[in-house]
Amino acid sequence: MIARTAEKELQVLSQQFKCVAVVGPRQSGKTTLVRKVFGDKPYVNLENPDLRKFAMEDPRGFLSGYPDGAILDEIQRAPELFSYLQQILDEHNNNGLFILTGSNNFLLQENISQSLAGRVGYLFLLPLSLAEIVDDASSANLLLFKGGYPALYRNDADVTKFYANYIRTYIERDVRLLKNINDLFAFERFLRLCAGRTAQLLNMSMLSVEVGVDVKTISAWIGVLEASFVVFRLQPWHENFNKRVVKMPKLYFYDTGLATALVGIEHPDQLALHPFRGSLFENMIVLECLKYRFNRGLTNNLFFWRDNVGHEIDLLINTGTNRIPLEIKSGQTATDAFFKGILFWQKMTNSAGGFVVYAGDLPQNRSNGIRLVPYKTLPKVLHTILSP
Repeated sequence: MIARTAEKELQVLSQQFKCVAVVGPRQSGKTTLVRKVFGDKPYVNLENPDLRKFAMEDPRGFLSGYPDGAILDEIQRAPELFSYLQQILDEHNNNGLFILTGSNNFLLQENISQSLAGRVGYLFLLPLSLAEIVDDASSANLLLFKGGYPALYRNDADVTKFYANYIRTYIERDVRLLKNINDLFAFERFLRLCAGRTAQLLNMSMLSVEVGVDVKTISAWIGVLEASFVVFRLQPWHENFNKRVVKMPKLYFYDTGLATALVGIEHPDQLALHPFRGSLFENMIVLECLKYRFNRGLTNNLFFWRDNVGHEIDLLINTGTNRIPLEIKSGQTATDAFFKGILFWQKMTNSAGGFVVYAGDLPQNRSNGIRLVPYKTLPKVLHTILSP
């Protein structure tokens, strides 16, 4: 079993809140983690149709069977339970009574905000981070292709078949649970087009033209992808420094393996000269920074910056008092072009420092405080960059 960084934060939350909700993509390891940490609690999987029927038809009777709490897996499948949980939690003094898991953020948050606000601590569990899976044999292309789903690291799983079934299950089950989408073929086309826009500005008007639906539908479908932990938007930093800045967000996937599958990549060797390699590598690094925050119960403090003439910082880390620039380069050999963005930022903001994460192996300390960081060592330096 792969040790998860988030385990410590999960234990902290269970000591502070009467109920803990662990949410994240399907297959990200939520069930394995909570059953390891709370092995003494009864486990209830609400994907089971018989248990789900009991919970929906008689929620009070269902919950009475767990007077000392339980793990309720995929609880968004039985939203009727939330109102009854409120009374139970209010009547108990013990923290960590119920542990909820779910792969649908919208349904969970909607029901928790209505019934359990103030009683629940949240942990966002994403697929495996680099710190949890990287070893000397891991190449950048293999990591991009394989992604971070734990099931792919337990045995010799067929990566292509895993993602083909993941995509099919997601479209046929999770999408229907969130929104009544009649044309699933158009939605799948939309999903694949989003993968082709990884690490790019999210232009909904262009997507609507290519998919053949209106912009309102595209906006709603993006919301579906976000709620089910398929994609997230990286927002632009709003401070303009007397320049016109881009205000569109950028689109990223919560797993690079899923993105590579959606664009039709069937083997890691295909990534060597693939036109999407740079975007996928950027996605992996941005995602690693986000996982670092979420695994420690911290909020998203990540942005990007771009002006109207093309100057850009791939990632801006907002520490509250400072913005740390981080550039991402998929090349293995550092060139002067790697540092142009940060040097421009330093001149514009009259600042020093910054990081360039790249696919090579040699760390370097450059002038003006810029550090060149190999992607494999990124987990070791994130504590310096992202700790509050």
